[in-house]
Amino acid sequence: MAGKRSEYSLGLLFGISSYVIWGLLPLYWPLLQPANALEIVSHRAVWTLVFCLIVLALTKQIYSTLKVVKNPKIMVVLLLSTILISINWITYIWAVNHGHVVEAALGYYISPLVIIAFGIIILREKMRPLQWVSVSIAAFGVLVLTIDYGRLPWIALALALSWGSYGLVKKKLNLGAVEGITIETLISLLPYAGYLIFLGQQGSGSFGQSPGLTLLLISAGAVTAIPLLLFNGSATRLPYSTIGLLQYITPTILFSIGVWVRHEAMPTARWIGFFLIWCALIALGVDLVRSSRTVDNRITEGK
Repeated sequence: MAGKRSEYSLGLLFGISSYVIWGLLPLYWPLLQPANALEIVSHRAVWTLVFCLIVLALTKQIYSTLKVVKNPKIMVVLLLSTILISINWITYIWAVNHGHVVEAALGYYISPLVIIAFGIIILREKMRPLQWVSVSIAAFGVLVLTIDYGRLPWIALALALSWGSYGLVKKKLNLGAVEGITIETLISLLPYAGYLIFLGQQGSGSFGQSPGLTLLLISAGAVTAIPLLLFNGSATRLPYSTIGLLQYITPTILFSIGVWVRHEAMPTARWIGFFLIWCALIALGVDLVRSSRTVDNRITEGK
């Protein structure tokens, strides 16, 4: 019993740490300017690959990862996931570095609801009553925000759709976090490394401009991979419902940074829209806890 509690506590520590790091990243990406979003993502991918290869070498998993590369069907799926995560990364970093942190937070708030919608439309899953309530409230909240912005919140929708689609694609694969991100960054190495070489030849690249900026660009690999490793450690130790509730840490930190650190505009209508989204997430959280308890009870009863 004590061992289980210890594992749960360790999983909680790993999970909270991963989501906090992801939430604090809007304070990190602006430090990489004057590099633009594409250059930052290129460095992020290249140095993440280097970092992951080191981790795989230390854990003696390089051979098993190479076996995956030889599977054409898996590589096609990973090509799709690479495109989706690239869209997510570029949109996210562009938003953070152009004063749209609050809208980025909205994207990660509504991504669980997008995942539910994908489950219904694509996987033919049935929605429970509270899920219907949460999706309906969230849809109204997005409508209010659309009216307030005077446009569709395209940044939020791009982040939510790309992340939700990425999760759906990765659901089809049985790969560890490090193996998956290693192959994805390997697939994208040619275009991203090519772009960085092009910038270097043009003399417009940020790499090498100063020791501090160069070190920060290299550290993008560790900044990307470390929270993934922490999350992987939490996923094997925590119930799904706990992980589902912890994920709201990241957009809450993003929102706080956008409003109180970056001082982005929050008119009354925008507060109302976010309040509706938060109500939807509370309903979703209650449903998540209830369904988890039902499953636990069935397992206990041997059903």
